[in-house]
Amino acid sequence: MKKKLSAVAAATAAALVLAGCTSGDTNESVDPSEDASAAAGANITLWLMGGDTPEALREYLRTEYADATGGTLTIEEQGWGDALSSLTTALPDSDNTPDVVEIGNTWSPTFTTVGAFSDISDMYQELGGDSLLQSFVEVGKVDGANYAMPYYFGSRYNFYRKDIYEAAGVAVPTTLGEFSEAAAALTTSSMSGFYIGGSDWRNGISWIFANGGELAEVQDGQWVSTLSSPNSVKGLEMLQDLYSTSSLAPATESDSTPWVNINDNESTGAPEAATIIAPSWASCCIGDPIELEDGGVGTQWNDDVFGVFVLPGVNGGAAPVFAGGSNIAISAASKNQEAARVLMRIIFSETYQTMLAENGLGPANLDYTAALGDNQFAAALIASAADSKLTPAAPGWAAVEGSGLLEEFFGKVAAGGDVATLAAEYDALINPLLNG
Repeated sequence: MKKKLSAVAAATAAALVLAGCTSGDTNESVDPSEDASAAAGANITLWLMGGDTPEALREYLRTEYADATGGTLTIEEQGWGDALSSLTTALPDSDNTPDVVEIGNTWSPTFTTVGAFSDISDMYQELGGDSLLQSFVEVGKVDGANYAMPYYFGSRYNFYRKDIYEAAGVAVPTTLGEFSEAAAALTTSSMSGFYIGGSDWRNGISWIFANGGELAEVQDGQWVSTLSSPNSVKGLEMLQDLYSTSSLAPATESDSTPWVNINDNESTGAPEAATIIAPSWASCCIGDPIELEDGGVGTQWNDDVFGVFVLPGVNGGAAPVFAGGSNIAISAASKNQEAARVLMRIIFSETYQTMLAENGLGPANLDYTAALGDNQFAAALIASAADSKLTPAAPGWAAVEGSGLLEEFFGKVAAGGDVATLAAEYDALINPLLNG
């Protein structure tokens, strides 16, 4: 942790944007009153990213913190577009740093490895322990110590047209091979059996993970890109075949709005996709067109037309998909360490974790996922997130994302390039960025 935090800004472009049930110890023993005496009267600041945390939850945090310490919690919302530069500037400044900060899960390794966050390993068990979403726990670790904990998660799963599947006599697939076969069978000259942008690496990496590959690994003490490993190549070749047989999406299309394609097209009256993969919240944008009170046009989910299923693994079950969401941490530069720990206990309390779930945000503690509800969306979210994976916890991963190399690579794979050759080429380009 000898690098200066200011180096993060140089390594990560402003264009970087956020793409993230087990059993074990629960957090029933979380007690916000711990550290409260040392924090008495302390006024602290919490940075939240974007508007995902509803106002009711923010007010709960303010009230509970005031009750526990007598101090004031100020919550400041940061826009995702400016967050990286704001964090880089504020975190090392003890006079201006937020005391507790939400951070995109894929950014966590970059900030933890430069010493931006406090070591809270001693709080791990009481904040949830092994019941916490482990992929998010791992990305917030350095050398086995916990610096950033999960805040909330959203996962990715498939949305499909029941009417099209039924008309074609195609069943919901249960293995990744069956998924490819179903997508190919449903594809026509005007409709993708499975619509996925060629440069959409955040979804494409699931095929690498499902086949036992990794994006990068530690070898001889250094992070190295592993796109060219045998298992990664196997997954990429499977994905390339899917591109060629089943997706009409452009090879240059990255993070897109596939819910537009699965809905009935305004001009033709027909969908452009029988199946898509999208974050869990995409259900809000999928359905029959309806006229809104303000005269606009919205959508209303129709169970007779649309359905969901998790991306299946090679041998069944759920494939490891990339999970979106946030981590949360205490600034190492904060002058209010005890008060910040009080707030962390409130955030990881059963009440707050349940409130997150009730508002459609996957709770950090998977013991409280039941509060998400019992509908098909909650079931798919929980099933897909349980085996989800994040990008590598490499110090320079944020620089990799900011470079655009992954979009380039996946786009060239989708365009039909030789997978093994491309993988070796891009491993060589990514390696210099990984170790910060």
